[in-house]
Amino acid sequence: MLYLLYGTKDFLLKQELKKLMTGFEEINISKYDLNNDTMQDIIDDAKTISLFGDKKLIICENANLFTGQTAKDAEILESYLTKPNDLTTLIFITNNDKIDNRKKITKLMKKNGIIKDFSENINPITFVQNNLKDYNINISAINLLIERVGNNPLILKNEIDKLKLYKGNNKFIDENDILNLTVKTSYEDIFKLIDYIIDNNKDKALEILEEMFKNGEEAIKIIVILAGQIRIMYQAKVLIKKGLSEKNIADILAIHPYRVKIALQKGRRYNENILLNYLSELADIDYAIKSGNSNKDLALEMFILQK
Repeated sequence: MLYLLYGTKDFLLKQELKKLMTGFEEINISKYDLNNDTMQDIIDDAKTISLFGDKKLIICENANLFTGQTAKDAEILESYLTKPNDLTTLIFITNNDKIDNRKKITKLMKKNGIIKDFSENINPITFVQNNLKDYNINISAINLLIERVGNNPLILKNEIDKLKLYKGNNKFIDENDILNLTVKTSYEDIFKLIDYIIDNNKDKALEILEEMFKNGEEAIKIIVILAGQIRIMYQAKVLIKKGLSEKNIADILAIHPYRVKIALQKGRRYNENILLNYLSELADIDYAIKSGNSNKDLALEMFILQK
């Protein structure tokens, strides 16, 4: 069999690769990197019968010859694609979001093999539902899980696995389970921090900041996340006033609609000019830290105290 897996959603791509590897002994699996290995070596391996079993699997990373890049040794692959070895499963992988459908090798792969695209954004709610389809969990608990750990599928999967392990045969998961078992990411604290800063509640803001430092969060990371959330809040406010839907805004900002929904909910309380001023100040702090003109932790504390 021939496969071409491409796209930027690395988690989904690796899940598919794991499925394709099922049934193959480790000794019958070969891995190549087309940034370092030659196409001739790969094709010679593909044509060779395995000494340890009937079938073999070959995985080729960085198969960028299927994209718009110059295809070195494309003729060698074209020849093989017209008459592949039935006993070899050959998988090409590229993390590009597009392939060049005009190329002869891409056309041959479409004709004789299987091409799978992993570039689509993952809906975190659907992702959680699919991974907990045998469990009783309501939408409020799902949204709480996403709010706490974010929408990175790898992190979500890890937290879901922890929930499953803890619950055992108990198939009911509620908000308390999620609060007690999941690891909270910075994003939940970031929204609280924004609220306290804008409400001029310095004590609470500093308390949140100190807790984030204790949890190992770096000042630069906090600044980046803080600025990112404020920027989304500002952009969402501006675009919703222009009559755009949450889905339209999500498409324009290239983020999931759930993040737009949260940003709009949180942003209702804040004036657009205040959000812009905070973005400007955070940019100045970021520059001062990176240029060595300011202590990173102290700079954030002073940002809060000067409000």
